[in-house]
Amino acid sequence: MRPNHCLAFALVIAVAPLSALGAGDVAAGRAAFAKCASCHAVGPSARAGFGPQLSNVIGRKAGSTTDFKYSPAMASAGFIWTDDKLRAFLKAPSDVVPGNKMRFWGIGSDKQIDDILAYLRTFQQ
Repeated sequence: MRPNHCLAFALVIAVAPLSALGAGDVAAGRAAFAKCASCHAVGPSARAGFGPQLSNVIGRKAGSTTDFKYSPAMASAGFIWTDDKLRAFLKAPSDVVPGNKMRFWGIGSDKQIDDILAYLRTFQQ
């Protein structure tokens, strides 16, 4: 290989993992969401249950659905759910919103979080 071909090849190898970062697998996310589904619903007929429905959650203000009674901490959180905010919340809910009433310790696997986020993105309008 000529020197400038080596550089181009090295750049492709260095950048390729970055493009895959955070992509997630929808099918794996559907399976991983099973641990969330006992409290949360998604889809066209999703309604609040033990937790708020999560359709269109990305881009939504925290604590803002009208069919769920949020904890004072979540109701006053004042932020918009972004991928990064959801990723942090799924990893450690009490670190992101101290005093929230969700009875969930968090997900330790970044891959599983990416998969769940990919699945939730399928319910964005």
